Amino acid sequence: MAEKALLDRSQVKKAVQALQAFLKNKASGEAPFLDETQHISLLFTLWKIPKEAQTIRIPLPHGQRSDTEEICLFTRDEPNMTSEQTQRFYKKLLQERGVKGISEIIPYKVLKTEYKPYEAKRRLLGNFDLFISDDRIRRLLPSHLGKHFYKSKKEPLCVNLQSKHLARDIERVIQGTSLKVTNKGCCCMARVAHSGMTADEVTENIEAAVQTVVTKLRMKGPVIKLIHIKSQTSVALPVYTSDLGHLSVLESKQAQTPKDKESASTKTKKNKTEDKEQADATAEGKRKVKKVKKNKAAAEEEEEITQLVPIETPVKKPKLEKASKKKKLEKAPKPAALKKGTKAQSKLIKKTDSKVKRKVPKVK
Repeated sequence: MAEKALLDRSQVKKAVQALQAFLKNKASGEAPFLDETQHISLLFTLWKIPKEAQTIRIPLPHGQRSDTEEICLFTRDEPNMTSEQTQRFYKKLLQERGVKGISEIIPYKVLKTEYKPYEAKRRLLGNFDLFISDDRIRRLLPSHLGKHFYKSKKEPLCVNLQSKHLARDIERVIQGTSLKVTNKGCCCMARVAHSGMTADEVTENIEAAVQTVVTKLRMKGPVIKLIHIKSQTSVALPVYTSDLGHLSVLESKQAQTPKDKESASTKTKKNKTEDKEQADATAEGKRKVKKVKKNKAAAEEEEEITQLVPIETPVKKPKLEKASKKKKLEKAPKPAALKKGTKAQSKLIKKTDSKVKRKVPKVK
């Protein structure tokens, strides 16, 4: 809460005036015929990296968007209506509730079909400066929009289209801002104003933004270290620097943490030694039990096993007589020449018999 009191309004106004003068000189020198407004942002530097990521919605007393910015609204598909009918339905609803500034309405069905290709998604991203979505379809949008919407920090902001105060809610979302605190670094930035606003309006927006950030940050102790104000093309100008007393508080906390760590380490060491002793005792007990079991098993085996006496086996005599008888019974092999001769003689006899038969004359 110390940042509220230490944020000097006069110092903030001087920084804003210096930034506006720089932007005017640059615009007159480079592009005198273009009246392009530049974004003015607040750069927060924290004392330490937060443990969890957080998104903080910041309402602003003065609108930080110009009238020339294009705003797109994603709506759900109404039952028993085509995409054109849903567009007409929501246009009529916004006119009746007095909502202004929304340039195009895209139903969910049109987003799925017409903006499915990669080039169509990139074209949609470049055509609009801000995207708003019905809170009933916010979980369905990331898979159809793609990663480029989230890399360029143009993800749709949710609005309840069934609210009774629809105009007020949409105006807060459009003219307000948001700060994304990540757990990957100690710096974060939020858009607060544009170069077309007066110095008093910019200072009031800066004060409101700092108050909401200090109250909504989920961190203990001193939170903010530095606050700078900058535009898209300028150098960061300091608006707030933390007191060195915060540094002493942080050092004391860091000095306390090693003692806690040492006590915790000693406790863990004691627990480890006790666990080791218990494990050793249990291991020794198991070993003793195993030895006793082994001794009992050996004694039982000695009692059960009897001495074996070798048995004399009679020597078998060689069977010479049987072998001689078998040899006698075997027939001597006939010579190959005799076999061939007999075969040839039998063939000749058969041929002669056939010839003789043919030469016998028939008796009339």
